[in-house]
Amino acid sequence: QLLLVESTGGLVQPGGSLRLSCAASGFTLNYYAIAWFRQAPGKERERVSCMSSHDGSTYYAESVKGRFTISRDNAKNTMYLQMNSLKPEDTAVYSCAAERLALSCQYYESYEYNLWGQGTQVTVSS
Repeated sequence: QLLLVESTGGLVQPGGSLRLSCAASGFTLNYYAIAWFRQAPGKERERVSCMSSHDGSTYYAESVKGRFTISRDNAKNTMYLQMNSLKPEDTAVYSCAAERLALSCQYYESYEYNLWGQGTQVTVSS
């Protein structure tokens, strides 16, 4: 069974940091493009960041560029999203995803990913 299991999010004060992790089982994450998406209440799902498998190239949404970092640890078969300088508008349910993609991950939408984590709530508030 192919699974992605996310760590628990949480409540963070504005300006704070949080690292989300997403552990893969049943498959080798290194061969997959990885991505983080988020969805806030009343808004569409947004791609936050992704990393291609073939060259490690990364993509970030403009809203998080310079604050968030996507990474993977192949030895642990785990992907991460380091979130710094968090803002209230970062509040959302965050979900990890993985898929074997032929092109750079920036060209693919959420519906093209078939492996998903369970989602975790991140709330940025004082």
